[in-house]
Amino acid sequence: MRSEAASTPPSVPGVLTADDVVATARSIVAQQEPSGAIPWFTPTGGIAGHVDAWNHVEAAMALTVAGLHEPARRAYTWLASVQRPDGSWPAKWVLGEVTEPGGESNQAAYVAVGTWHELEMTGDEEFAKAMWPTVRRAVEYTLELQTRRGEILWIRHENGVAADEALLTGCSSIYQSLRCAVALGERLGEPRPEWELAADQLGHVVAAHPEAFSDKSRWSMDWYYPVLGGPVRGPDARARLADGWDTFVVPGLGCRCVSDQPWVTAAESCELVMALDAAGDRDRALRLFTEIQHLRHEDGSYWTGWQFANQRHFPGDRSTYTAAAVILAADVLADASPGARLFKEIAGRRLGPSAPADPDACGCALAPVRR
Repeated sequence: MRSEAASTPPSVPGVLTADDVVATARSIVAQQEPSGAIPWFTPTGGIAGHVDAWNHVEAAMALTVAGLHEPARRAYTWLASVQRPDGSWPAKWVLGEVTEPGGESNQAAYVAVGTWHELEMTGDEEFAKAMWPTVRRAVEYTLELQTRRGEILWIRHENGVAADEALLTGCSSIYQSLRCAVALGERLGEPRPEWELAADQLGHVVAAHPEAFSDKSRWSMDWYYPVLGGPVRGPDARARLADGWDTFVVPGLGCRCVSDQPWVTAAESCELVMALDAAGDRDRALRLFTEIQHLRHEDGSYWTGWQFANQRHFPGDRSTYTAAAVILAADVLADASPGARLFKEIAGRRLGPSAPADPDACGCALAPVRR
């Protein structure tokens, strides 16, 4: 059964109306492929945007928030239909052809977030039951890449060999995915307590063991994602966001993609909006969301970014994942839909720091007790 109330698009007074949000969602649908796949962008200047499972799911979530249920369901149906037997998806497709066959852990896990979000938004348990085997296989694939310490390696290559590094952004996202997968299993009568323990260990490692991850600190996502995904909250979240603010945020323009380039992007800015909101800083969240509207196109789509040294849009596309991030941020700020609190709580349980499920594995059992 679906909730009709969930079809009312959000609005942010003085910034975006509900009609504006629907126009942005329609810009996503305009780029959706006949199969249901949602690429980063449709062919522009002879270049076709690729499809990946993570951004595809994010776009489907945004369509549901805007009340465009049919294209959202086509997106989920397509994703389930192309899952590989091991539970993964290729890292990239272009125009229906696999171009990067390795299976990334964070991309596989994110289907749990999308499925839980769709259930919360629509109340459709039949959909959730139909997607459960897809979610289960995806989570099992992801957890096969978890190390004993708790971090999750970022990819298994085409030859079956796993990468030897873990990524902080990806693991922060996987933490949220595992929490959604646990909630989904409980809702459907298929509890997976081992997934909850895996999430506890992962969340602890994200928050307390920076040595577990490759150094990607020039990327703004590595700055705010531990807050956005949920492992870091409270004073630690506020301190983390304060520490990187001057490095990544350009006043009046938005959040940089990387620290060493004069380039702000709407997607990173809107993800930071949601991280700020999760940390309790709604004033700065709203201000940043307002500032990034300079990237809105007249048709409701959003330019991916702005190169402020050269004063031009860069890379020159209006991407679906950017539009999706704007819609999800608007929903978070409006706090009006059942899915709006996804970055704060899941199934009534607040996201936040986790005690390690296995303190011996990460070395914390040997740490001196603070008094």
